[in-house]
Amino acid sequence: MTEQKERIYESAAFLKAESPFKDKVSFAVVTYYNPSFLKEFKLLKKINYTDIPPGFNGVKETKGDFIFASLKNGRKKFIILNGHINFYNGYEMRDVAHPIYVLKELGVKNIVIVDEVGHLNPRYRAGEIALIYDHINLMGDNPLIGENDNTLGPRFPDMSNPYDEKWYNDLEKYLIAQKIKYNPSVYLGVTGPETETEAECRFYRDIGADVLGYSLVPENIAAVHCGLNCMAFGMISRELVADRLVEISAEDRLKNRLKAEKIFAPIIADLVSTLPDSGGSK
Repeated sequence: MTEQKERIYESAAFLKAESPFKDKVSFAVVTYYNPSFLKEFKLLKKINYTDIPPGFNGVKETKGDFIFASLKNGRKKFIILNGHINFYNGYEMRDVAHPIYVLKELGVKNIVIVDEVGHLNPRYRAGEIALIYDHINLMGDNPLIGENDNTLGPRFPDMSNPYDEKWYNDLEKYLIAQKIKYNPSVYLGVTGPETETEAECRFYRDIGADVLGYSLVPENIAAVHCGLNCMAFGMISRELVADRLVEISAEDRLKNRLKAEKIFAPIIADLVSTLPDSGGSK
């Protein structure tokens, strides 16, 4: 057994012992720390990342909680990873991806990843949501570099459908029926944490990116590698359109993010309620 697999087993065994659920759950949400839409759910039990051995408890620079949750009526149970483990804090890419493999080991089949993003597309606006259908990896690294454990996934995973096409199409139909404005988007993954220059923003748009963020790409690669169905949303908090680039305060960025989260809250609640307990969007 590889060291990577041992670490996954150890984290999963700890969480299974701490779980308030009798059965496995098939759905998980992976998000940045403490979004307002968590209020849509009943948070049954929180475990701080630093208390989960061994792949979580080294993330001292990351605020995060592993949450066992349900709908407010208690009927649908699922998992929330409340906080991304960000590459820009100095972690190895396999540390960034570790929680995704743990979710797989716990029985999860479907994940929704939520990231805060800036928009490069001039038709978008801060405070809106992005529905991600593809990505470009300019992070200079990924979690599959190094020895591959074939029991986790193939050496060369197929990335032709990184954000499950059927699930995406179903979500589009739902959003249109509900008359919810959304932005179909190609996500660009960069390392951060510095903001982007004007020349970078122009280049990123020229290569086909609509939104930009620091968290999604390695998590999605790991999800595809281990066979999870994945969908992703971006909460657009800032504008990164070349020739319109201006400095934005942390307060305005938060204000825009909260506006997007307000749009997103009923979407994520409906997603949880409609997915089958057995998992699998296909």
